[in-house]
Amino acid sequence: MATEFKIPNLGDNVDAGEVISLLVKEGDTIAIDDPVAELETGKATIEVPADVAGKIVKIHISAGDSVTPGQVALTLEAGEGGGEGKAEEKADKGEEAKKDTEAEKPSASEEKAEPAKIEKQEPEQAQPERAKEEAPATRESAPAPRPAPSQGERIPVAAAPSVRKFAREIGVNIQEVPGSGPKGRIQIDDVKAHAKQLLTQPGAPAMTGGAIRVPPLPDFTKWGEVEREKMNNVRKMTAQHMALCWNTIPHVTQQDKADITDLERLRKRYARKAELAGGKLTLTAMLLKMVASALKVYPQFNASVDLANEEMVLKKYVNIGVAVDTPKGLVVPVVQNVDQKNIIELSVELSGIAEKARDGKISPADMQGGTFTISNLGGIGGSYFTPIVNHPEVAILGIGRGAYEPIWMEEEFHPRLMLPMSLSYDHRVIDGADGARFLRWIAEAIQEPLLVAMEG
Repeated sequence: MATEFKIPNLGDNVDAGEVISLLVKEGDTIAIDDPVAELETGKATIEVPADVAGKIVKIHISAGDSVTPGQVALTLEAGEGGGEGKAEEKADKGEEAKKDTEAEKPSASEEKAEPAKIEKQEPEQAQPERAKEEAPATRESAPAPRPAPSQGERIPVAAAPSVRKFAREIGVNIQEVPGSGPKGRIQIDDVKAHAKQLLTQPGAPAMTGGAIRVPPLPDFTKWGEVEREKMNNVRKMTAQHMALCWNTIPHVTQQDKADITDLERLRKRYARKAELAGGKLTLTAMLLKMVASALKVYPQFNASVDLANEEMVLKKYVNIGVAVDTPKGLVVPVVQNVDQKNIIELSVELSGIAEKARDGKISPADMQGGTFTISNLGGIGGSYFTPIVNHPEVAILGIGRGAYEPIWMEEEFHPRLMLPMSLSYDHRVIDGADGARFLRWIAEAIQEPLLVAMEG
């Protein structure tokens, strides 16, 4: 009996992945949990395990393809025994993998909706919470966008919640997007195409939600030779996310310095102990503990903004992301429950997760759940900079390279190793005075580590 293996759920907010390589071929016999393909999903490269067993009779995907959860990847002849038990255990995962696909299908009530009635519907009778279908129309390859609604008017559109969320995140008005799905249903590709049209066509209306219309580029070849290079998935995802963060969060950046002369002596003294435990005692590992303590003293920095409900979401857990420079670009793995671990444990965990990130083996789960971020450029150089707050967090700490400076102490100058620090935060919920206090608390904790135990 033939059975199918479908692409499983790839993680929160991950709608697609690119096939890097296939690990099986037609004619192979596989068991449950055998890896069948390697996918790149945004900032992570993952191996996809099989949830069915049998002999592969047909492969429906190939290297370079873009695949989505629920898409058929393999057709197999079911093996005898051993496969059904585990397949039943993974039934829930299979259902999750179908969610996005099912969400794109119009419901029975939507199919029965009469287009004429929707067109005549008064604004106050509209039900935007339920996606109603528009009249099917003959569409050309590039359908014209819907007319912009008048002020205060909301036109019912047919789109899955995930599509609406994606449109909001990139600043596209979903009501202006022409749909290419059944009966005009809007797909994610429609939103992308509409956003591209807004960004590239001269005179096109500006995108909503704080995004800015980018004018078309000139013909650079008029001045000399050029070379074009495709962005990899990491760079594309970083570009989209950073644009979202910059366009939606009003940033303020404050700087300060911390005297790390004594802390550096301690780091060198106990570095061997961390190595024996399997880690590396870096300044970042020590800062993780100090920042976690600061977040306990100033909980508004460990929060998110819920503007829809006019609330701050104050988190009782402390998960800190650490920016890591990799060959493919910047990734931010998250160290979980930092406040519950000692510095040696943090150094071991940070070393392991940073190595995974640089090797491209980090999973989507490793980059989720962050409440605050640290970006340390000291190993490369430089001093102060303006780090961009990582949405939906409200603050990020940037670290530059320490340098010796003459500091006036005890009636004379002394050479002290000073660390430049830059704190960016969301000014909607954090005032400048609180930003200065938070940064000063970290500086004092670096200079007097006992403060971490006393107040943190």
